Amino acid sequence: MRIAILIEDNYQVLEAWYPYLRLREEGIETVFVGSGKREYKSKDGYLARRDVSIDEARAEDFDGVIIPGGYAPDLMRRNKKMVEFVRRMHDEGKLVAAICHAGWMLVSADIIRGRKVTGFFSIKDDLENAGAEFVDAEVVIDGNIITSRNPFDLPVFMRAIIEFLKGRKP
Repeated sequence: MRIAILIEDNYQVLEAWYPYLRLREEGIETVFVGSGKREYKSKDGYLARRDVSIDEARAEDFDGVIIPGGYAPDLMRRNKKMVEFVRRMHDEGKLVAAICHAGWMLVSADIIRGRKVTGFFSIKDDLENAGAEFVDAEVVIDGNIITSRNPFDLPVFMRAIIEFLKGRKP
């Protein structure tokens, strides 16, 4: 099993590294997929190196994608290849997981119309204007889309992701 974690400057440290390491504990390969350059700094300056560029990443090579928050999603959504990658993962029924501000990528990929989602409270209007039903909960699961609000939700977010990947209904 192989999961892409999208990475871009201004990512939220915990929302990228907690899933990266937690999935590895489960024996699941995690791959940082970046927008092009080699290294990315978090909002706090913590460095992450991409394993694969979005130019090389193919949806068929992954079982899911996790999108961390921070302000990185606002930069990611400007990259058509990153948005298309998320859309393809969704359309193929694979895991699409977004936390905090990562809901912006779901909006840009146009995959949440008529779906239930959550995210950081400040993007509620964006999610609703994209046709989603906003639910204020630690984790919201709607088909292959799993969303959470902030770093405090990471334990339940990751439990839901792991259950989904193992084929169990969370």
